[in-house]
This record gives sequence, C-alpha cells and structure tokens, in this order.
Amino acid sequence: MKFRPCIDIHNGSVKQIVGSSLKDDGSAADNFISELDADFYAKLYRAHGLNDGHIIILNPKGSEYYNADLEQAKKALDAYPGGLQIGGGVNLNNACDFLNMGASKVIVTSFVFHDGEIDFDRLGRLTELVGRKRLVLDLSCKRQGEEYFIVTDRWQRLTNVKLCVSTMQRLSDYCDEFLVHAADAEGKAKGIEIPAAEILASSPINCTYAGGISSLEDIQLLEKIGDGRIDFTVGSALDIFGGSISLDDIIDKFGS
Repeated sequence: MKFRPCIDIHNGSVKQIVGSSLKDDGSAADNFISELDADFYAKLYRAHGLNDGHIIILNPKGSEYYNADLEQAKKALDAYPGGLQIGGGVNLNNACDFLNMGASKVIVTSFVFHDGEIDFDRLGRLTELVGRKRLVLDLSCKRQGEEYFIVTDRWQRLTNVKLCVSTMQRLSDYCDEFLVHAADAEGKAKGIEIPAAEILASSPINCTYAGGISSLEDIQLLEKIGDGRIDFTVGSALDIFGGSISLDDIIDKFGS
C-alpha cells in the first residue's frame, strides 16, 4: 500500500473540491483554494520522495480557465519531472505532449468512451501511441443500486460500463494501472466507499483509490479491505489542503 499525492487544478488554482459538484461552466463547491502555485506541491512531494502521484486538470479544453490550468500543470511537471502523472482531457492529440512536458504517465477516461461504452479502437490506438506502461485508466465511478458504474466528463456522465472484476481484467491489457475516484464521496472527507474499495481489491493490476478518506483509520480500513494492495490518495482531509490529517503522519506510515 502506497500513498499517492495529488495536485487538483481548477479555474487556474490548486484546489480541493466536492467532486460531484463540478460543472463544465467552471462552477464547483470548493473545500480549499491554495494561495500557492502547483510547483510548491510538486517540490514538496519530490522532497519527501513521493512519486506516482497525479495532477488532474479539472476544466475542459475550451474553458476560459483551461490555459491557466495548463500553466499550473506545467509548473508542477517542471518542478518534478518524471514524478507525477497527469490527467484531464487527455487524448490522441495531446498525450505525447504531456509526456514530453515531464509527466511519467497520462491518465485517461472520457476519450476512450463513446455513447456510454468503451471504444476499444480509441483505447487501442492510445495504448499503441504512448505504450501500455505509460497509460493509466481512470475508472471513477458512482453507485447505482448495488452496483458501480464508470463515470466520465468530470464525473458528470454515467456510462453503461460496470466497475467490476471482468471490466478491470479486460482493460488491464491496455494500461499499467487504474485510478478510481468514488465520485459521490470525492471531496467530502466522510469516509471511504467500502463496496467500491472491495471491488478494487480484486484488480489484476495496480490500483489507486480516491474519495472520502477522512482519517488514518479510513486508510487502515482500506489497507485491510485490499490486503495492502490498494494505493490511496488523500485530498481535502490532508493538512496541506486545509484538512486535519498530517502529511508527515501519512509519510511515516505509508510513504514510498
């Protein structure tokens, strides 16, 4: 089990938001807006030897804020080349650009879905372009009844694809790891979504859980559910983002 740090960028700032509140027009319920640029956090993670974290650009391309988001992302990648993954609007046209900027891997969701289904042609071309080892699939999900379904487009669009062992098994041929935000819990710091975590425990490849972690006890519960195989991200609950969980405590217990 490994701690994966994050840098979420929205409206040109490093932020923590309530994931389910995010809209295409740039509106969101903010938990924390940093006065510091993204390179501060990248340098902090680098100093602590925390790698394989992720940068997420939360505004879509075409948004009035996208270029400001991109500048923040560039600052982080310049500060920690090869140490951070990046996601947010990644596609065939820009994936290599992000890798050339210094991202270790690109994170993709929306581009590989069409009409609510996985577009395996697009996915295959993307894998061929960047290489399986440099591709992360974001399988963020929302609960529908007793099942979880993958969501796209900044967690707004529900697909027809269930998050389950068979889905992960099939997709594992195309990527190196999964990143999964439990979207209904994202940014609320009210505890993990246990059923979602139980699905991830059976992932055939490395998997990172995000969403709702509020305490070290939540992390320990995730460790138990996944038998130490599920990595994790803490956002709004982390002290560097205005929360109560000490980054130093996490590093002591779950650092690289």
